[in-house]
Amino acid sequence: MTEPSEESTGKAILPLFPLQTVLLPGTHLPLHIFEPRYRQLMTDLVGDVIPDREFGVIALRTPVIREVSGPEHVHEVGCSTVLREAKRLPDGRFDVVTTARRRFRLLELDRVSAPYLIGSVEWVPDDRVSSVPGETVTRLADVAKAAHRRYCESAWHADDWTTPPDDGDIAALAYRLTADCLLPFEDRQHLLEETNPLRRLRIACRLLTREAGFLNTLGAVPMPPGELGEFTRPSNLN
Repeated sequence: MTEPSEESTGKAILPLFPLQTVLLPGTHLPLHIFEPRYRQLMTDLVGDVIPDREFGVIALRTPVIREVSGPEHVHEVGCSTVLREAKRLPDGRFDVVTTARRRFRLLELDRVSAPYLIGSVEWVPDDRVSSVPGETVTRLADVAKAAHRRYCESAWHADDWTTPPDDGDIAALAYRLTADCLLPFEDRQHLLEETNPLRRLRIACRLLTREAGFLNTLGAVPMPPGELGEFTRPSNLN
């Protein structure tokens, strides 16, 4: 079982981007940046003012929040993400792509040191899980992958989805299986906050099985991941 790495422990100062979405480690997040304060954040990231081009995405507690004035307006646990691609448009806006990296817990919120929010955070590693037979872990992984396959077969055509790569990383498997699945906001936050890798995988299996059942019963399917476009752009304060 994977143990927490040194880079995933300890505390840090992290620029924050509140969104009405939950970002899971390892997933990709495209963003269109137009508000001045977040344009400045992108400028600082591109210019390497911010170490490792890493900032935090943290979910708003409700979609009616228009301005974060305190920690009570966002969830306690968020996920950092690393800027991978950035295109500055002629009018100063940015189109960017980021890759989610690691979980954090928000400790304090700073609204005055920069145009954008800055958080004092502590990294949230996974729990150490020991004394679990290898065959048990393999069986759980196989059941979760089967649940993912049923969901995708119910939701999309065969050429609209692919099986996530299997590199044996049980800690990341739940995130990979649910990355493109249209799970409710609360369920994604639950997955993010769960620190036991095996329990997280069981949760993912249960959610995917439930959603596949809904799709089969209702006879309605979501749009394929590649065609969601504007409909999946996260609501934000940008």
